[in-house]
Amino acid sequence: MLANIQSSQQQRSAVQSTKAIIEITNLRLRTFIGFNPEEREKQQDIIINAEIHYQLSPLCLEDQVDQALNYKTIAKSIIKLVEEGRFLLLEKLVAEVLDICSRDESVFYAKVKIDKPHALRFADSVSLTLEYGNK
Repeated sequence: MLANIQSSQQQRSAVQSTKAIIEITNLRLRTFIGFNPEEREKQQDIIINAEIHYQLSPLCLEDQVDQALNYKTIAKSIIKLVEEGRFLLLEKLVAEVLDICSRDESVFYAKVKIDKPHALRFADSVSLTLEYGNK
């Protein structure tokens, strides 16, 4: 029994300094993006990749859901923003998605890359990446 308690305490101690990373990969959505007349009238495909670095709560090891950073909530907020929004510039869209990804106080670094496929005639896509904080 004492060994189990010590093991649990050691595990908690290790987790207190553990950094975790959530990655949202290739979230494919459609939105109004661009300032040319045809871009303002027709939704376009975008692909979102987000990387969120945060301090892991020791309570996560005890399966306390309310202590975890909820990636589903983050993804739903991103989807709502993108599907309901209209953006002239890719920079504005990426900045707003980055804001969603970095809202939680446990997040110390976040990176968001958004691709706009078919934006250039001879390229697969154009993308923009913004970062928040330090790794």
